[in-house]
Amino acid sequence: MAQAAPIAMKEVLLLPSLGINQQYISFTNLTMESEKYICVREMGAATGGTNNVVIVDMATPMQPMRRPITADSALMNPDSKIIALKAAVPGQAADHLQVFNLDTKAKMGSHQMPDQVVFWKWISPTKIGIVSATSIYHWNVDGNSAPQKQFDRAANLNGSQVIKYMVSPDEKWCVLIGIAPGSPDRPQLVKGFMQLYSVEQKRSQALEAHAAAFASIKVGSNTQASTLISFAQKSMVNGQLVSKLHVIELGAPAAGQTPFTKKQAELFFPPEFADDFPVSMQISKKYGLVYVITKLGLLFVYDLETATAVYRSRISPDPIFLTSEAESVGGFYAINRRGQVLLATVNEQSMVPFVSQSLNNLDLALAMAKRGNLPGAEALVGQNFERLFALGNYKEAAVAAAESPMGALRTKATIDKLKGVQVQAGQTSPLLQYFGTLLTKGKLNPLESLELGRLVLSQNKKQLLENWMNEDKLECDEALGDLVKATGDSDLALKIYLKAQATQKVVTAFAERGQFEELVKYSGQVGHTPDYLYIMQSLLMSNPQAAAKLAVTIAQQPGPPVDVNTFTDLFLQRNMIREATSFLLEVLKPNLPEQAMLQTKVLEINLVTYPNVADAILANNMFTHYDRPRVAQLCEKAGLYMRALQHYTDLSDIKRVIINTHAIEPQALVEFFGTLSPDWALACLKEMLSVNVPQNLQLVVQIAKEYTEQIGSKGIIELLESFKSYEGLYFYLGSYLAFSEDPDVHFKYIEAATKTGQVKEVERVTRESNFYDPEKTKQFLMEAKLQDARPLINVCDRFDLIRDLALYLYNNNMLKYIEAYVQKVNPSKAPEIVGAL
Repeated sequence: MAQAAPIAMKEVLLLPSLGINQQYISFTNLTMESEKYICVREMGAATGGTNNVVIVDMATPMQPMRRPITADSALMNPDSKIIALKAAVPGQAADHLQVFNLDTKAKMGSHQMPDQVVFWKWISPTKIGIVSATSIYHWNVDGNSAPQKQFDRAANLNGSQVIKYMVSPDEKWCVLIGIAPGSPDRPQLVKGFMQLYSVEQKRSQALEAHAAAFASIKVGSNTQASTLISFAQKSMVNGQLVSKLHVIELGAPAAGQTPFTKKQAELFFPPEFADDFPVSMQISKKYGLVYVITKLGLLFVYDLETATAVYRSRISPDPIFLTSEAESVGGFYAINRRGQVLLATVNEQSMVPFVSQSLNNLDLALAMAKRGNLPGAEALVGQNFERLFALGNYKEAAVAAAESPMGALRTKATIDKLKGVQVQAGQTSPLLQYFGTLLTKGKLNPLESLELGRLVLSQNKKQLLENWMNEDKLECDEALGDLVKATGDSDLALKIYLKAQATQKVVTAFAERGQFEELVKYSGQVGHTPDYLYIMQSLLMSNPQAAAKLAVTIAQQPGPPVDVNTFTDLFLQRNMIREATSFLLEVLKPNLPEQAMLQTKVLEINLVTYPNVADAILANNMFTHYDRPRVAQLCEKAGLYMRALQHYTDLSDIKRVIINTHAIEPQALVEFFGTLSPDWALACLKEMLSVNVPQNLQLVVQIAKEYTEQIGSKGIIELLESFKSYEGLYFYLGSYLAFSEDPDVHFKYIEAATKTGQVKEVERVTRESNFYDPEKTKQFLMEAKLQDARPLINVCDRFDLIRDLALYLYNNNMLKYIEAYVQKVNPSKAPEIVGAL
């Protein structure tokens, strides 16, 4: 099978198909300043009396834009929808220049030149180069300044038609090209003249050339680029037709930089093209190729650095009058008189095989493959690497591998081989040389990034890794992130995961850091539904608190992707009670009826394991829908008797729990009795006394005092009497006595005080009270036989029971009380005392 040509040609557009008249497809009417736009001036005679400018956007060529504009020349800006227009000033040998922004419809600049403009061109997105009959100007259209004169035209261009003006990338060199008819004996062989001007030296050099182009390349291992000019010439020298291509360096190289050796090569025109000549030259930055295009459609392709002829072919049967660089694809556009817009590009699959096989130039094939990252040189690259490695030229081998076209040798096998080289102390390892070369030229692939990461982390130079990341020198992947994370730097690991678009690892990292809002936001941005269960399981092993926070964040989403019960079970399966509690307390805040089961669960797990936590939850009254009987039972088992009492509704349960007064705060128990009916209250008080009178009596009395009105004093007294608790009666009735006029209550108080030895209180009450039964009280006191007879004396004296008093005191040999009574208490009763005695 025939080998494919190294240059591919295709017709991308036929201008007449857009309605553009053939007569305006010419050097005078058509301009193409870059690969973006073609601009054609249509004159009125062929367009129904209207002058138009047709703008063809090469991104949408079938939708040309026609504007009714009258101008002698129109140039579209190489980058933007900005147009420059030139028109003659009526009655003067001068031109008026204007620049408009087509999007905003605003005028950007305007200037009237003092003389006619014979050629003009955009030399950058903001500058226009202007050529008059005598001088060259530069006009910066960004400001309001007028065009600035740069230099005068050289004499060799007098009488020629200017077809090209350009400026070097560093704007230190300018070149102007013109053509003129050939000698009378051979007028078809057009002459070419070139003026090369140095901005720094302010000096021109006149040369013979039809086409030229600037380039900027790094020579060998130079760190700074050199500015080159290539130009093509065809002329008669001593009666001989000479056609040559020249490549030379402009200016002297910087100190320490290797100069470029000037090159030249023959342009081989076939006999039938003897009068043909170059009309344009383009240099491909991408591939380092020089394209020389002739008027009759020949294309010469040369290698820029060596001036080696690569390919020649006729690309158009019709005359070509204009070309423009197609920078994005490393080729060029050419427009012929028929209106064809042709695109020439490098056939990447066949260029290197063509050079190595058809031209038998292996060195050039390898150089072109490396420069343009072209396929087809894999075997050559591999052989060269192995040869250098075998010779021990490890540094050169590493560089060769790093620069291998299409990354042919950028493999694990190469890295492993370079790793294995033993290095003397103080010397740079081939592996570092390999990585260093790659870093200066571009970006490392994932494998290289990982290996370099291992290398610098092992040397504690993590900062280098961060710097390379910030410079976008590393192709991040999940493995590199895992490597960095293992060092404990979760921040850098997260950056790597984000750059690697390792979605699951990013989500997990956000979760581990507790950045749950960022997690949800990121997931939404990348259209990812996180595997929350997987994340939770990972977090539960490393950061349970963060797991609880994540669970809350998820559960609070509308229509949560994971059920609350599922999250709860994940915690409980690992016996993470605190985390489960934290989670449930947060999600159950709304206190909804449908949350009853979960409310019960959070109380259950804490009553079994952390009763104090359950007690705090219940104290906050957060929940109202849980299973109260179940919680009551668990409270009782946990020793939270007060909580159990608050939850039980059956008297038998309450009686069983309430006897644990040793573990119940007294005031809380007193308040609890306020919630009971009188009958249940008495039953519970009786239960308390039945179990332990000494322990519970004081509390029972306190409760009885607090709720006398609700329970009733009668029932309380009967209860205390049933347990023969005179102490209880004494304390209870003592608080109640002042508010009672019941003789029985007063008597019982006197009785209880007497039984408990509170003689002073008996004496006081018998002296002050007006409500006890005198006879009953007298009889009780006589039977009590108190050592102190004053209470009896009070009763008998107040209620005129003198005879009984006298006999009692006499019979009980208490004569001193008789004496005291008649002398001090009531002397008026002495006759009655004497009479009784």
